[in-house]
Amino acid sequence: MEGSKRILLYSASIITGIFFLVWGLLEAKSVLAPLITAIILALVILPMAKWMEKSLKRGFSSLLSTFILLFISLGFAALLSYQAKVFVDSWPDIKETMEPKIEQLKTFVTGNTFLTESDLPTSGSLSSVGGESGEGTIIISMFGRGTGYMGTYLLTFIYVFFILNYRHRFRSFLLRLFSDEKGDDVNQIVEESANVVQQYLVGKLILIGLLAITYSIGLGITGVSNFILVSIIAALFTLIPYLGNIIGFVLALVFGYLTSGEIGVLIGIVITFTVAQFFESYVLQPFVVGQKVDVHPFFVILAVIVGNALWGIIGMILAIPVLGIITIVFLHVPTLEPFGFLFSDKESDS
Repeated sequence: MEGSKRILLYSASIITGIFFLVWGLLEAKSVLAPLITAIILALVILPMAKWMEKSLKRGFSSLLSTFILLFISLGFAALLSYQAKVFVDSWPDIKETMEPKIEQLKTFVTGNTFLTESDLPTSGSLSSVGGESGEGTIIISMFGRGTGYMGTYLLTFIYVFFILNYRHRFRSFLLRLFSDEKGDDVNQIVEESANVVQQYLVGKLILIGLLAITYSIGLGITGVSNFILVSIIAALFTLIPYLGNIIGFVLALVFGYLTSGEIGVLIGIVITFTVAQFFESYVLQPFVVGQKVDVHPFFVILAVIVGNALWGIIGMILAIPVLGIITIVFLHVPTLEPFGFLFSDKESDS
């Protein structure tokens, strides 16, 4: 009877703890998301900051490293803005090209399925996209959201600067939390966590570059307009696990098939992304990124799903490196080592 009560008490405590953890993460998204993003970015740029500190003061090297990250992110934002402008300018051509094909598709669906004309969207629904109705409300809403995003965006880089500039103070704080006997373990956890994030993201950046070249070759031969720009953006979106590949494919579809309406272009895009994904999964991922993050594939997928549910796209991007750090911490804490083994990709000794 005592054993049953203990199990019930532990179960209730675990469920309550998980509930408040999830609730806290959801409520603290505006605070934690930019902070964790800044920590990850600071770990990525840390080797460059250390190299610059050989000839510059730490404050200046930290500021310069932060500005380098800022300019890279602004370049990516400029690419997206330009591509969005191209899409808006191309919308009349896309609409003119796709309306007859949509009508053909509707005729096929109504003739071969149980659906009727009334069950399908009207042909005017395509024309209504980009219409003038409600433009003032949309602009105000976009301005409000843009202001909020810009504030969070700049705050992230402010965090990056302080993390780089005062990193030794943070390390000393962690060492002071534990006894002297555990100092070596704490140092090892910090070093391994930094290394796993750096290796994973640097490997990802190399993979993005190789994918951009692969996409450019395929989409250029296929005849997609602005194929180099589309290829770079599609490759960058692979930072978002699983979903990024779909976004890249849709982007190529918009500027390829929807603009031209040619079946050959559609087939070329499908072949390009199929070959690229095979190349990524079986050649680039194992040899370029490899086992940089020692996490079991099942928990990688689970972490990405949970990250999306909690924080959306930014949660998906942060999920894998954060889970890698958590796994390292668990493997070095005796009471949590079984969970570290469960999360890791290591084989059982038995």
